[in-house]
Amino acid sequence: MSDDDAARRAVEAVWRIESAHIVGALTRYTRDFELAEDVAQEALAAALVSWPRDGTPRDPAAWLIATARRRAIDAYRRRAGRAERYAALAHGLAEGEVAVGLGAPTSSAPGALAGDPGAEPGLLDPERIDDDVLALMFVSCHPVLSREARIALTLRVVGGLTSDEIARAFLVPVATVQARITRAKKTIAAAQVPFEVPDGADRATRLSSVRGVLYVIFTEGSSATSGDDWIRHDLAREAVRLTRVLARLAPEPETFGLLALMELTAARFPARTGPSGEPVLLEDQDRRRWDRAAIRRGRAAIRRAVGPEGMASYALQAAIAECHAVAPSVPETDWERIVVLYEALGRIAPSPVVDLNRAVAVAMAHGPDLGLRAVDGLAEQGVLSGSHLLPGVRGELLSRLGRTAEARGEYLRAAELCGNAAERGVLEAKAAALP
Repeated sequence: MSDDDAARRAVEAVWRIESAHIVGALTRYTRDFELAEDVAQEALAAALVSWPRDGTPRDPAAWLIATARRRAIDAYRRRAGRAERYAALAHGLAEGEVAVGLGAPTSSAPGALAGDPGAEPGLLDPERIDDDVLALMFVSCHPVLSREARIALTLRVVGGLTSDEIARAFLVPVATVQARITRAKKTIAAAQVPFEVPDGADRATRLSSVRGVLYVIFTEGSSATSGDDWIRHDLAREAVRLTRVLARLAPEPETFGLLALMELTAARFPARTGPSGEPVLLEDQDRRRWDRAAIRRGRAAIRRAVGPEGMASYALQAAIAECHAVAPSVPETDWERIVVLYEALGRIAPSPVVDLNRAVAVAMAHGPDLGLRAVDGLAEQGVLSGSHLLPGVRGELLSRLGRTAEARGEYLRAAELCGNAAERGVLEAKAAALP
């Protein structure tokens, strides 16, 4: 590996690890989220030029902070200069004059920067780092933003992903990601969202938004809705990492429930794909390949996911995942418990997908005929009409009942509706395998 490659990798590694600390500290310092993220990116670009030439600094994060801080001061000086020039121009016009060649501003102070710009601000204060990162999460996931904007901004400023990486993960153009991030920063500025960890009811609402964003990121990583890959490992790993950070900074039961769900789901990743990346369904997976360390972490998190009122939504989903994780095989899984857990989940977080998953559990516990009856009930209600999930499940149950012609039709209909190439291949293979 060349020195340039080594330096570039060092820049990328430091940014991925420290970006949230850096942007958070800069936001606290400047009181301007958009400026903080912009100057942090400028510092990163400067590092990509400087480090290969001059060597990686002894304290890379401090180097990035200092460089970004200087860029922030320069930005405020430019703003102050423009303001003074405009004021002078307006005054000249009021006097019937035209101001030409205005000199430099009389003051070079950044003005809006917190504290003395000439003094060391202690940006990476160990006493403030956790608060800074948590506040950054709350800003990035603020309800004033659309879901897509929250996801893009969280991955960018908290996760440290580039626009290219986010675009590849969600299969959208880079320009779309960049536009979402730009709009998000402008929306936050226009709404005057404070850089702080909120208190009381506002904290609970915003924390729920943060968890929701992390859940969406992980779900897309673990079961991609489109594209060729069955699992997007980088996206799922990033969601797990950020949720671990959130659990450390805001150790509440439902956060641990979300972390447990992610750990237990990700534990099955090694066995969910074959040598060529093809999907391997649960009944065909080699359970010896499951990540036992992740299962232990997930089960430990579940123990911390029980609040005063019992288990909430993520914790119940984690408990279902635990049933699969500890079972020696599909037939030996505690399907009765899974049915009960889905019933509880349906009461506190009702959704057609929960009802469909409960129908599958009923089929496993009591036979495919009862499961099919529940699925047909959902079909009569018109739910999931545009999704491949319902015909896919219906095809499986019809196949187990020996109604092969109907099953084939359902599998093929599910394949037509499926946006993921790998999953579509599984459905088509199931249809072709029927006698």
